[in-house]
Amino acid sequence: MAQADVALLQRSSYIPYWSLSGRVAFRLCFVYFGLYCVFTQILVGLFPIPNVDLPDAGTLWPMRQVTFWAASHIFHAKLPLVYTGSGSGDKTFDWVLALCLLVFAVLIASIWSVLDRKRENYVALHKWFRLFLRFALAGQMFVYGMDKAIPLQMPFPYLTRLIEPFGDFSPMGVLWSSVGASRAYEIFTGCAELLGGILLIVPRTTMLGSLVCLVDVILIFMLNMTYDIPVKLFSSHLLLMFAFLLALEFRRLTDFFFHNRTVEPSTQPQLFETGRANSIALAAQIMIGICLLGMNAYGGWTSWHIYGGGRPKSPLYGIWNVEELSKDGQLRMPLLIDYDRFHRAVFDFPDRMAFQRMDDSFARYNAAINTKDKTIALTDGSDKNWKANLTFQRPVEDQLILDGKMDSHRIHMQLRRVDPGKFLLANRGFHWIQEYPFNR
Repeated sequence: MAQADVALLQRSSYIPYWSLSGRVAFRLCFVYFGLYCVFTQILVGLFPIPNVDLPDAGTLWPMRQVTFWAASHIFHAKLPLVYTGSGSGDKTFDWVLALCLLVFAVLIASIWSVLDRKRENYVALHKWFRLFLRFALAGQMFVYGMDKAIPLQMPFPYLTRLIEPFGDFSPMGVLWSSVGASRAYEIFTGCAELLGGILLIVPRTTMLGSLVCLVDVILIFMLNMTYDIPVKLFSSHLLLMFAFLLALEFRRLTDFFFHNRTVEPSTQPQLFETGRANSIALAAQIMIGICLLGMNAYGGWTSWHIYGGGRPKSPLYGIWNVEELSKDGQLRMPLLIDYDRFHRAVFDFPDRMAFQRMDDSFARYNAAINTKDKTIALTDGSDKNWKANLTFQRPVEDQLILDGKMDSHRIHMQLRRVDPGKFLLANRGFHWIQEYPFNR
């Protein structure tokens, strides 16, 4: 018999005894974390399909109806609740859903504790649940890590951001723009999250991966809490689940870091009783991990060319200062205090544009630009009756002339392009040597 098999048999002959509190805590964690993974984006993260958004099970029948009922009858919330498509993870729906899952978990764990009160431990169930959590959490680290390693989550500030007053930014907007302005830092944080996810895949490096991920998620959680980012509920659950993965290694960690003691090998049991079976399981885990990482990488790369830095840009891309504007044949002087007057036009995305008013607010429109006919059709999503049909000319590269009708008024504009690369945020770059701080 191979030495590995002998070691496995010796380890399997030891039957540990779990305390009552440990058994109850495991039951509650098993049920609640399992339910939370199934009914949120965590389960979806195990099946990444590029450019396909699968709905979370919590937004489907019957859990959606259960959540609506609880929100209405317990918290007296007005229905219908926003439950999908908002981009927020801290919706009323999300908090009520989490509460419902917690109530279900407490009830199920209580019944389980009564019916199974004589069991001494849950070693076998724990090792398989731990395997599930490893991959479930690795999937989330791959999702978020790839969105930063391929800078998608926090892009470089859009053109409208470059000319928007800093005081008008929300706390979340400040964080998004500052991290997006430093692409190298965003890529670094993404690689740190990917590293943690990769280490989770391999059984021997699970503890190290959990520690790396725990540090990553603590930082994410603090940013969410201090910049009012609506992923507070979800990131707090990731923290708890990584703590669960490390729970049985807590004594070894404290011995190593705090007591300067020799640390014994991990007592975490193998999945199977033979070395051959465990070798096959290891190969399968690595293959699944590679597939998860590869699918997220492919999805991130395609998204980069759809809406990221490699996306198509407007044919009139740039920030355009309005040098002359006439309305119904009446010239409106550039220096006239007129807050309804546009003083900049911004073309960034192919199907959108924005005018900036004198008070620095923006009027945003859908734009259909025909470069062959040199026409621009503008519509306002909030006002179906508003429309503009303009023609444009570009006598020189940095000059634009617009003529036509806008909201039943005859408009003539002459605009001059501002090179976005001349903004200090875009051209400052990196310097090893600075005689004085360049803090502008």
